[in-house]
Amino acid sequence: MVSSKLVHIVEDDESMRRSTSFALKTSGYAVTTWNTGTAFLKEVKHAEHGCILLDIRMPEIDGLEVQQILAERGVAMPIVIMTGHGDIGIAVRAMKAGAVDFLEKPFEKAALLGAVESAFDRIARADDVLARAEEADVILGILTPRERDVLEGLAQGLPNKTIAFDLGISPRTVEVHRANVMAKLEVRSLSDALRIAFAAGMGA
Repeated sequence: MVSSKLVHIVEDDESMRRSTSFALKTSGYAVTTWNTGTAFLKEVKHAEHGCILLDIRMPEIDGLEVQQILAERGVAMPIVIMTGHGDIGIAVRAMKAGAVDFLEKPFEKAALLGAVESAFDRIARADDVLARAEEADVILGILTPRERDVLEGLAQGLPNKTIAFDLGISPRTVEVHRANVMAKLEVRSLSDALRIAFAAGMGA
């Protein structure tokens, strides 16, 4: 669905905005354009989720600052940085701060599409993680509170004896709860049980 593939172009150069927008639209993406980082930040709270093509050198507020403010506000849209020649150091800083990729101007259409698809892959993976976490929470709902306590201990890498001591029960009782957890989750190995536990955020 095109609406799930929306690209926000944040770029002060009008000709660059126009050509990049045209390349994306003719490849099936929906596009919104912003001529400054300030304008984008003003509206981002109400903006449809997608990926962001963010120019580094802009008046008022540069791309790195925009990236930092988005992170502080908890905006999780993946970012592809657009840089001028010689801005590789800045691009690396942006990547370390979480950008998916960077494009050095002038860039080919193939490079643009590749970077944007990488950004949408990240969105798909994030959605997948959320879906797995929700599914894991539902699965773990069949466990008793004590069985969850035992699984939490296992997810933290604790041995049976330590779990028993922490919970004030015998190691034998821990083994019984552990066996019940495996049976209820319908898993054959501890690693399978732990995968479900980690997906639900246990063992942090």
